[in-house]
This record gives sequence, structure tokens and C-alpha cells, in this order.
Amino acid sequence: MIPRYVVDFDLDKLPRIETDVIVIGAGIAGLYTALKASENNRVLMITKKSLFDSNTRYAQGGIAAVISDEDSPDFLAQDTLIAGAGLCDAAAVDVLVHEGPHGVQELIRFGTNFDEEDGHFALTKEGAHSQRRILHANGDATGYEIVRALAEKVIADPTLELWDDHFVLDLLTQDGECRGAIVQKPDGSRVAVYGRATILCTGGTGQLYRYTTNPEVATGDGVAMAYRAGADIRDMEFNQFHPTSLCYPGAPRFLISEAVRGEGAYLRNNRGERFMDKYHPQLELAPRDVVARAIVNEMEETKSTYVYIDITHKTPELIKHRFPTIHEYCLNYGLDLTTDWIPVAPAAHYMMGGVKTDLYGQTSIRRLFACGEASSTGVHGANRLASNSLSEAIVFAQRIVDVINKLTPISTTADNHPGNERNSVLMGALIERRLKLQKGMVRYAGLRRNRVGLLKGLEELKRQLPLFQLALSKREELEYANLLTCALLVTEAALNREESRGGHYREDYPERNDISWRVHTILNREKGIRTERVDDDV
Repeated sequence: MIPRYVVDFDLDKLPRIETDVIVIGAGIAGLYTALKASENNRVLMITKKSLFDSNTRYAQGGIAAVISDEDSPDFLAQDTLIAGAGLCDAAAVDVLVHEGPHGVQELIRFGTNFDEEDGHFALTKEGAHSQRRILHANGDATGYEIVRALAEKVIADPTLELWDDHFVLDLLTQDGECRGAIVQKPDGSRVAVYGRATILCTGGTGQLYRYTTNPEVATGDGVAMAYRAGADIRDMEFNQFHPTSLCYPGAPRFLISEAVRGEGAYLRNNRGERFMDKYHPQLELAPRDVVARAIVNEMEETKSTYVYIDITHKTPELIKHRFPTIHEYCLNYGLDLTTDWIPVAPAAHYMMGGVKTDLYGQTSIRRLFACGEASSTGVHGANRLASNSLSEAIVFAQRIVDVINKLTPISTTADNHPGNERNSVLMGALIERRLKLQKGMVRYAGLRRNRVGLLKGLEELKRQLPLFQLALSKREELEYANLLTCALLVTEAALNREESRGGHYREDYPERNDISWRVHTILNREKGIRTERVDDDV
């Protein structure tokens, strides 16, 4: 069993810091929440690396919001519900589609510059969207622009204290409430931080997999520490694999944005044949899970490790204007987006599940909130609609802050854990353990799963549980402990769900089963695994 704490500590001997609001993590969720909370509170923002290290920074496509007169909240809600494959909570989707435009205006107020054409926002279309509603910045560098604008505001905010290169080890709780967190400083010393609200903005779990579009910081820290603290974790079996990441010798799995297909790019197998007409009526703009599995099928049929994305039929001017980042990146590897078919393959991209929250970001532990990819608000269901993640973060960040502003002060005491029973023996070749975990997740809990493989994967993961008996201190050790926790949650949830839906595909249960499985999977450290009905009420 995963222990309550990943480290031992004695609160009586640790330095203590008190603030109003603790924001753990960066990205759009952390930055936006911290800025909003700082309007009425003292805020401490803690990042394990820097403000600029997050999945948001690498988001290319854009942010979805109802801006155009031809669009409507009902259209976006319908697209979101269809992509979510029956597991979206209707009330959460309703919140997103109606409050998203205000959030976009707030991003603009904070200094984000979205692309315009003829005095209007330049809107594009992405997979499974029925309308052009995706705002973008600098062509294909939307995430970077949002992080730039928000980070500048955070750095300049005198009411906001920033701790870079600090690692949050565990949450402090007492009587069912979150009181703060234990934090490890860059020099290895530890401090207890107390606040009347703690917000997890720690991002996703892309590093569970050998091939991912996520940066190295995406190790599921928030989900793991919330699980250890006793919070409900929801729908961890649903992992989105982006269909088109660069697959070229010597190159990282760089994201080739869905917006490329939105602007008319084709997918071709290594025989040069378009193939999406065999899999879905929306062709290249089908939901991501459909496109990703179609690509894997084509790769197997043609005995290849990639397919091609082809936008060479568009003008070089359009390609360079809309996708300057992708174009320049590919040129570094001798590939020209304007003239070459680009080799691509699926890679782990986004976690639909996370720490379960209500419509105000509140988790099952009082005063503990979650926002962004670390959360499970009910918006994404079994498969996230492209470009809904950034808008979800700002919408629910605002709701979280509205609740926090009404919270009363809290006692700065918490449950102690002064044990000293952990073995201090070094772990040895940690990089090999991490790589083995990632390869196992690809093999047994990746795009296609079955009972035999999941049981084998679970057995391999459980053999690593003695890790928690060690005295962990280095960042890579602590990250591995969090990855192991999240890997167990994903595998257990995937084994439990005996159907195929959205980002979860079981070869032994290939059909969707709404009669038995139109439910959420809930994992809790003390209560185990259970299911919960989908909320269709708005």
C-alpha cells in the first residue's frame, strides 16, 4: 500500500511559514490562480523548477472559447460532450462554455496578445470542433505567449512570493482539512508552510510514458500527494495520446499541433495513402483517440514506426505564418513543413483524470483545491476536446479564488509524522527504474490494453513498492515515487474498466458499454476503488 507520507518529518523541529494561499505549480493554472488570489490575499507560489516549466508553455494550438457570432455555447458544449464519450459532467461543461469568454478577456487584460486578422481575432478549427473558435498567438506559440504575459505579472506582483526550485513533498492535514504542505528547499532543508487554502496546479503525468510531448516536470506530483493525503482521484484510466508528435531519429517527440490538421493537412501511411476515411467520417479531424489508434493500425499494417502528416498542398506563406514554431523546429532536423511530409506517431499528451473536484475546484479534502490538468472537474470526460484545457484552467481558477476569498482563517497545526524507520540505503540506478516504468506503461497501459497485460504491468509496478521504505531526498527519487504512485492508479483503473471508451481502449472489451460503464472511476488510498454515476444535470 502507498504510505500516507513519502518522507518522515517532525513539525516541532521544522521552520514554519504562514501565508493565506499556497499555489503549488506553474503553467496557466498556477499563474492565473496566483494572480487572481493575490488581489485579496497573501500568496506563496511554489514551483519545482521555474515559472516557465510547464505543459502550458508547449501548448501550440490555442484556447477554445465562444467568440464568433456564428458560434454559440450550445455548439461548444455539444462538441465537448461528443468528444468526452459520455463521461462529461454536464454542469461542468456548462460552466466552461459560458464562462470561457470572460476568462479570455482576463488573459488579454493581463497582457496576452492573441493573433488578429482584419481587426478581429484570428480563429482556427481543430479536431472534433464544429466551428472555428480557437484563439492562437504567434501562429503556433499560444502557450508560450500566455505564460510570458502571466509570468511578467507574477514577478511584478508585490503581494505574491515566489519560490522557484522548491519541491513540495506532502500535504499537511488535520481533521479532514488541508493545513498546508511540507516543502524541500534547494539546499535539501525542509519547511512547513501553512495557509488557509492550498491549490494543486501541478500538471499531468506525461512522464509515465516513454514517448510524450510533456516536459520532464510532468511527473504527477499533485495527484500523488493528494492521493496520499486521502483525496478522491478520478478517471485515471483516461490518458490522451496526441496523434501527431514528431517521430524522427535524434529529435524529441515534438508536438505537431492539431491545428495543422485544422488548416487542412492530410495523414498518409508510408505508402503515401490517405487512410482516415476508413476510420471516421470527420477524417483527419476526428477525436484524438480515434486518430491515434488509426495511426497505430496503419503503422502495424505497413510495418512502419510512423505515418506522415502532409500540408504541402497549402501555400508556403500560409504555413510559415500559421506555424512558424513548428516550421522552424522541423528545419533544425532537415525537414521542411512547406515541401516535406513530416513523420509522426502518437505520444502521451494529456491526463483526463486527476484529483476529483466540484464546480469550484474543491477536492474531497476541505481547503484543498485542484486546477488545470491535475484536476478532474468533469469537463473532459473520457477524451478531452482539443484546446479546452487552457480555457478550463482559467474558468475554474476564477471559481476557486471566489471560494477562497470567503474562507475563514485556519489553525496552523497539523498531523505530525516524526517516524525514523525509513532505510537510508541509496536506490541505485534510478534512471533505469524510471525508464523501465515508462516502457512498461507503454506496453501494458498505453493506447491499447488488455487484462493479461494490465495484470503483468501491475505486478511489475508492485515490485517497486519497497521504494517507499527508503529515505527519499533527491528530486529524481521523489519524482519517481510520484510516478510509481500514478502508474499504479492508471493501471488499476484501466484493469477495473471492462469496456472501451475515449482514451481507454481494451482489446478484450473493444465496445463501449453505457449500461454498465457510464460511470466515473474513483480511487482512494483508504477506501480503495469504486464507481460513481455521471452527472447529467446542468
